[in-house]
Amino acid sequence: MSNKKNKKTVDFKRFAKVTAIFLVVILVLVTGWLYFYLAGFNNTAVALKSSLSSDDVKIQSDSKSRNILVMGVDIGTAGSKNANDPKRTDTMILVHYNAVDKKVSLISIPRDTLAIVNGRNQKINAAHAIGGVDYAVAAVEKLVGVKIDYYAKINYKGFDELIDAIGGVDMNITRKMDYDDPTQDLSIHFEKGLVHLDGKKAEEFFRWRKNNDGSGFANGDLDRIENQHIFISKVMEKIKSPFIIFKIPGVLTAVENAIETNMDANEIFKYGFIFATINSEKISMDTLKGDEKYVNGISYVVYSEALNAKIVSELGDNKVAAVDKSKLKIKVINGTKKTGLAKDFSTYLTEKGYNEATTETGEATDKSKIIVYNGSEDMKADLEKDFKIDNIEFLSSNDKKFDVVVTLGEDHELMH
Repeated sequence: MSNKKNKKTVDFKRFAKVTAIFLVVILVLVTGWLYFYLAGFNNTAVALKSSLSSDDVKIQSDSKSRNILVMGVDIGTAGSKNANDPKRTDTMILVHYNAVDKKVSLISIPRDTLAIVNGRNQKINAAHAIGGVDYAVAAVEKLVGVKIDYYAKINYKGFDELIDAIGGVDMNITRKMDYDDPTQDLSIHFEKGLVHLDGKKAEEFFRWRKNNDGSGFANGDLDRIENQHIFISKVMEKIKSPFIIFKIPGVLTAVENAIETNMDANEIFKYGFIFATINSEKISMDTLKGDEKYVNGISYVVYSEALNAKIVSELGDNKVAAVDKSKLKIKVINGTKKTGLAKDFSTYLTEKGYNEATTETGEATDKSKIIVYNGSEDMKADLEKDFKIDNIEFLSSNDKKFDVVVTLGEDHELMH
């Protein structure tokens, strides 16, 4: 009787061991297959080369932190079969992963933002249509002053299939939406109330700005972005569900032919896991701010460095800036006969986020100079970059009304 019991125990242990080995082998095979499957996502990717020099980079990140530009492109010319048909970016989101604080910042870029593309004024959503991923990435880098490490580009067909693959999302529609655009194969019709959005309906909600009769968001694309942020939050909630694991095959199938990225399989694994598991408290969503202006008869959102100082600082892993722009008292002296030089420079500094400077006319001088009173030498690099003047002297004084005195010489030209 005792021998029989021992025999059964030995058989059970052997069965458990074989089963464990079998599961490990299956896991390795599945992981290997998934790795090579994901590796195929970057077969057609563009190898990014930053358009910024080290002097142009305004915000430095930790070596393990990353900036990712996510782009949603439109269909281009309706009915076109040409794979290279120019496509604008209907959505641009700069994603920053802060490896120090384990935070993720999502910064939406209004598509009407003024950018310089090929030396000409363009709305930033046209950069991709003009020169593809390279131009789109360069436009964002130059605008914000940060290097972009990776990009992910998805078309709306892939977007629709991706939302379908996760089972759609429930959204509270707060206003009637009634819009048609045959050129983009777009037809949007929603009544107020709770609506379950499948892929196609999600695309319509994501893209809506106004109705056929002209009514709609008061702030156009800016309000549309706020709607998109709400939608993204709903999607993030959905993918955090433990049941999402059963939907992974469908998600992969959905994006296989619709996504393009320069990430390799390891990076897709890494950041996919981070975004799927991060706590909502560690995610922030913002929109780049600017002033709506007409430039040569065309309406743009003109990026404001002052208005975006806090948002952009999030891209620097919370490092403390050497210069506190809000506290500096500045005086600008025109040491030339060039009319309006000091006032022009003061305006330039306010655009950079500094307080408005006091201006006056002084003695003639050939070379521009900055005198910093009671400041730290750590400020030098920031002042050189912002003020475009490398002749800087640091002095101590107890009776100076100004922290920084700038004297503009003959070597200085108007900034505008």
